[in-house]
Amino acid sequence: MTLEWEGADLDRAAAIIAAEERALLVARTVGEPLTIANEFSEIKVSRVETRNGTRLLIESPKSGQWIALDPLELEALTWQTVQTFSAMIGSPYEPMFPDPADW
Repeated sequence: MTLEWEGADLDRAAAIIAAEERALLVARTVGEPLTIANEFSEIKVSRVETRNGTRLLIESPKSGQWIALDPLELEALTWQTVQTFSAMIGSPYEPMFPDPADW
């Protein structure tokens, strides 16, 4: 039995592209990854070198989610308030701002 839903083919294609992108980043890891965890969460942080410079690859092993941030994006985290992070945690797996393409 195979479960399908509207857009399943698009989700599948996006997942394959994301897995390939992550594999390329992991292959360019510099040094050993750092794992940080507490009773609520665990993340793995790795420094990766890309054509466009150094990125920080942040992965959540439990959820499979990941993101690669450049220095400016990392600095932008320091501009945020506690309320911003609370809002992000309050709605996990959802963007804070909807994609205009979805309108």
